[in-house]
Amino acid sequence: MKNDWNDWKYFLYRKAWRFAGPPHEEQKLNKESCHNLLRMGGLLVRNTYNFDCQEETCFWYIIKDRFGGFEELSSRTRNKIRHAYNHFEYRTVNFETMFEKAYPIVKETFSDYSVHDRKMNKEIFQTYLNECKEKPFDYWGIFDKETQQMVGFCTVALWEKCCEYGMTGILSKYKRNGTYPYYGLYHHLNEYYLETQGFKYVSDSARTITEHSQIHDFLIQNFNFRKAYCQLEVHYCWWMKIAVKMLYPFRKTIPLQRVKAILNMEAMQRGEK
Repeated sequence: MKNDWNDWKYFLYRKAWRFAGPPHEEQKLNKESCHNLLRMGGLLVRNTYNFDCQEETCFWYIIKDRFGGFEELSSRTRNKIRHAYNHFEYRTVNFETMFEKAYPIVKETFSDYSVHDRKMNKEIFQTYLNECKEKPFDYWGIFDKETQQMVGFCTVALWEKCCEYGMTGILSKYKRNGTYPYYGLYHHLNEYYLETQGFKYVSDSARTITEHSQIHDFLIQNFNFRKAYCQLEVHYCWWMKIAVKMLYPFRKTIPLQRVKAILNMEAMQRGEK
């Protein structure tokens, strides 16, 4: 399958090009194609290919390709899901609801991250939502049953028979008050897309290069997600290539998070992380 230029997206906050289609359709790019993308701007092109290969590599997507109901889960996880369902409703909302109500939630979510590698403000979030509006997306709201307040959300990018869970947020107090909203959310999403919609797989994106969240470990441990290994190649603009080569030996001591993230990805490409 040949890559279509329309399937490549420039991520402004990363100054990077990535494939915007489903990961199983991404193909290896030649140098000329990468050069053409970089001529339009940006610092790098991230190219993953050979999705869900048999070889264990240093890069992967987190996916789930079957739904086993409550029977596949531990008793502890089942109890937390039931507890969440007692306190929350999970339902789709429209774009206007997201635009009006989601920003205070995402602002709190970003402030809770252990690693602050990028800014989040109202303008950035609204730009993200406007970009979502251009392609098929579902928007899920988490609602407190008692107050009917929207206290969390999740965006889901849709393709033919697969999807990717996107930006997710929850108000801070609900993370810590013993109501387990994330357990209910992911069980509900997995059931809806894998069982009801019959999708081939759901994904929670690729391996993080910033290590700002433990969500992938959470999904593997509690919901039987797995690593779909793939190959990774990173192509840089000319001066970025020089900078990465010079800084790479010092990658473990560099304090700047954005620089460290790029060097982490370079280490993954080299098979050293």
